[in-house]
Amino acid sequence: MKRIATILAATTALAGAAFAEPLELEKDELKFGFIKLTDMAPLAVAYENGYFLDEGLFVTLEAQANWKVLLDGVIDGQLDGAHMLAGQPLAATIGFGTEAHIITPFSMDLNGNGITVSNEIWEKMKPHVPLMDDGRPQHPISASALKPVVEEYTAAGKPFNMGMVFPVSTHNYELRYWLAAGGLEPGYYSDQNITGQIGADVLLSVTPPPQMPATMEAGTIYGYCVGEPWNQQAVFKGIGVPVITDYELWKNNPEKVFGINAEFAEQYPNTTLAVTKALIRAAIWLDENDNANREEAVEILSRAEYVGADAEVIANSMTGTFEYEKGDKREVPDFNVFFRYNATYPFYSDAVWYLTQMRRWGQIGEAKPDSWYDEVAKSVYKPEIYLNAAKLLVEEGLANEADFPWDSDGYKAPTPPEDVIDGIAYDGKTPNAYLDSLPIGLKGDQKVVGNEVQG
Repeated sequence: MKRIATILAATTALAGAAFAEPLELEKDELKFGFIKLTDMAPLAVAYENGYFLDEGLFVTLEAQANWKVLLDGVIDGQLDGAHMLAGQPLAATIGFGTEAHIITPFSMDLNGNGITVSNEIWEKMKPHVPLMDDGRPQHPISASALKPVVEEYTAAGKPFNMGMVFPVSTHNYELRYWLAAGGLEPGYYSDQNITGQIGADVLLSVTPPPQMPATMEAGTIYGYCVGEPWNQQAVFKGIGVPVITDYELWKNNPEKVFGINAEFAEQYPNTTLAVTKALIRAAIWLDENDNANREEAVEILSRAEYVGADAEVIANSMTGTFEYEKGDKREVPDFNVFFRYNATYPFYSDAVWYLTQMRRWGQIGEAKPDSWYDEVAKSVYKPEIYLNAAKLLVEEGLANEADFPWDSDGYKAPTPPEDVIDGIAYDGKTPNAYLDSLPIGLKGDQKVVGNEVQG
């Protein structure tokens, strides 16, 4: 807690300061990292549309090999900031994995992920999937349809392997959530065993996003959870079927964040505000006029220096549709959300959800009081910086005042049961009660000892 208090103190100076225009930048040459996923779009758009330059910022964007390399780059100063997994700043701050003071003044997006299985697994799942009147599968598809397939493989002595992108990724937690909601154990972590496979029915392991389709095609994994365009790539290659999007799993769930070192925010407060302003403008552009700019965004993202996938594959999800089996393309206008629904505001309740999932699966080994979740969330997520940047944009006539939650206490209204696949509501202000409501996972004072859950 002492270290978290220090982080809070280091960043509060950004909250109350009043800045005259233009901002006097403490640093104007910056390098930001990203992973080749469509949800890095705000960075690409802020660069290509000149929003960084409008703020006096000379930015270089650089693709990173994997999430670990990206995080290390921000920590050691090789990168000034990055498109990050939401769990990375939180895990670093509490000392799970690499320990560092990372904060986020900007959330990148909502939704944007899917769970895909190989053709072989899909054929085995289909008899257990309800059909609509036109004969197509009824979505969302529960992991209960996968359960008999996993049982068949287990009985035959075959481990059932699936991929996710990083231990503290949204994808890991979403895949676990889906499996558990369907009655499958996705496994636990402990201090002694960080594979996350203790007691697992389905063995989850890390695969970098662009390698997901090829790894599944090779038979190393039977399915995966990843962001776009790597679910649609499986459809285009004819090697797999996305069975659920995260929008169907949890409507308008939080996804990536923009992460910076807390020391950077302390040392360069005006630069931090300028970067946040440019990213907010990019997010507005991506969603304005009912996604009218998405085709242009697809063209940008398809370039080799950004995502580097075929424009047709990227457009399959970025333009408001999603293709499950070949030819089964459905309208999903909110598959990618970059600004609507206050998508870019860094809500404490989003941070708390990630922390509950770390606790649920043993990455946080001991029970914590509700106050701990709130304190950690406030040490990492910085809505005060975001709103300061938004205020400047409104004053400049570049954003609408009505588009920002000025009076928010940082917590969203509870997610209603009908917006989540297992029908369990989520309230960020009561994390322990939420954990107690989930049928599979650690709760109360339970802990993982050896190969079993105790308590």
